[in-house]
Amino acid sequence: MTDEQRRRFLSRAIVAGSAVALAGCNKLNDSAGFRAFLAGADAPTDAALHALTPEDALAREFTEAEMSPVFKANGSKNPQTPEYLALTANGFADYRFKVGGLVRTPLELSLDQLRALPSRTQITRHDCVEGWSCIGKWKGVNLGRVLDLAGPMPAAKYVVFRCADDYGHNGGRYYESIYLREAYHPQSILAYDMNDAALPIPHGAPLRVRLERKLGYKQAKYLLAVDLVESLAGIGGGKGGYWEDSGNYIWHGGI
Repeated sequence: MTDEQRRRFLSRAIVAGSAVALAGCNKLNDSAGFRAFLAGADAPTDAALHALTPEDALAREFTEAEMSPVFKANGSKNPQTPEYLALTANGFADYRFKVGGLVRTPLELSLDQLRALPSRTQITRHDCVEGWSCIGKWKGVNLGRVLDLAGPMPAAKYVVFRCADDYGHNGGRYYESIYLREAYHPQSILAYDMNDAALPIPHGAPLRVRLERKLGYKQAKYLLAVDLVESLAGIGGGKGGYWEDSGNYIWHGGI
C-alpha cells in the first residue's frame, strides 16, 4: 500500500467510523459525555493526518485519458433559495464573490474578474466519504491568490465558505471551513470550469472550491463568499461545517 493509499484509508475509516457510531448508537448519542468524546477525537485526528504527510504535498493528478466518463453530482444539485434563483435568472451576470471578515480590503469580484486572474487547471480524483470516486478536470484561480488581494489580518486562522444552497431545507445555508494556511496549498482553487466548460449547476455553478487533499463534503459548492475568522465558535453549530455540526463527519476531512 502506498503512502497516498494509507492516508486515504485512514481518513475514510475515521470519518466513516464516526458516522456509523452516530447512526448505530442513538442512545449513546443522547449522552452529553459521548458527544463530547466524539468532538474531542477531531483534534488528534487532525494532528495525525497532518503528521502523515507535509501540508504542501500534492494530491495525484491524472491525464485526460483517465477522466471519468460521467462525474457524479452529489448533495445539492439545483438550489431553490431566493438568492440562487435570482443569480440564475440572468445567467450569473450579477454574481459577486465576496471576501470579508478579518481582511484589510473586503472584496466583491465578478466572474469576469475571477477569470481574468492567473488560473490553474488540474485533473484530480474526487473522493466521497460514501465510498465512490470520480476523476475530473477543474480550472480556477488559486484561493490564496484571491485572499492575498484582500489582505488577511494577523488574527485570521480559518477560512469559512458561505454557500447559496439550503441543504437541510431548514432555512440555513451550507457552509464549510479550513485552516487559512490550507488555502495556500497549490491545489486549493476556486473553480469556475469543469471538464473544459463552465461549471454546471449540479456541480456548484458558478463557483465552487476544490481542495484536493480533502474529502468530498469539504468541496463546498454554490459559493457566495468567504470570511476569514479567528475562531469557528458562533458560526453555525460551531463545529466548522454543515456535516460537522450534525455530528456525522469530522472537521478535518483530509486525505
